[in-house]
Amino acid sequence: MSRTLRREPQPVGPRPPSPRAATRWLLTHPDALVGSDRIQLKAVLAYCSELDVLAKHVRAFAHMVSDLHGDQLPAWIESARATTDLPSLSRFAHYLERDLEAVVAGLSRPWNSGVVEGHVNRMKMLKRQMLDRAGFELLRKRVLLAK
Repeated sequence: MSRTLRREPQPVGPRPPSPRAATRWLLTHPDALVGSDRIQLKAVLAYCSELDVLAKHVRAFAHMVSDLHGDQLPAWIESARATTDLPSLSRFAHYLERDLEAVVAGLSRPWNSGVVEGHVNRMKMLKRQMLDRAGFELLRKRVLLAK
């Protein structure tokens, strides 16, 4: 008797979502998701309880950032650090706690340093372009004339 090495064909179900797609679904506001993405996200969250817990923490943090509720950060950090099955989230909360006062201020005030960071990036780009080409005077002139 010869043995056959073939197995019975297995039913093919839908492919699991890519990590990139699942991340996009988690980081997008639920109201901004299209219907099919919303359904797939619900299915993924129902299948994986750790991801469901992570989604709740991500949404709570996004709410603090978008609505400037920095006063809720200490409670969020405590709940994130209590989540033992998500060590990366716990580590993130630990690092936020190291400079809690600054993070709370950043999440509470409407001001940001985005404009300054844009200028710094532009200056660095000009400096890289001028590397080994000319002296400081030409770099100065280019920085002052750049828009």
